[in-house]
Amino acid sequence: MFKYFRFILPLVLICLLSCGGKLDAGNINLENWKADRYGCKGLRMQDKEELERIKNTFLGENNQSIIKTFGRPDRVELVDKSQSFFFYFLEPSGDCDGVETEKEPLRVLFRMNAVSNVSEVTITTLNP
Repeated sequence: MFKYFRFILPLVLICLLSCGGKLDAGNINLENWKADRYGCKGLRMQDKEELERIKNTFLGENNQSIIKTFGRPDRVELVDKSQSFFFYFLEPSGDCDGVETEKEPLRVLFRMNAVSNVSEVTITTLNP
């Protein structure tokens, strides 16, 4: 039994260190956030000021913690092997039924580095 322990312990430690948990999102209503895919309902926009206030607290967190906190990203863009972006739309995007956008919608961009940690959080209408 103990011969397996030396193999199992490292696996458990790796999982504990790499598997992130839910993050503190301040006063953001995460139920509304997750229910507002692509920003279609306008619920995420209500939390814009709180997000601007706490956005830098997410720096260094891993991508799994971001997903556990905010839900699946509306869009993921792989720029190259060293970085990717998670998009969460605050304003209705072109993916919403019956919405034709004349301008790019406001979104939150989480930039992930090569090891999938957040290196930048930006609230913008620009694409990366």
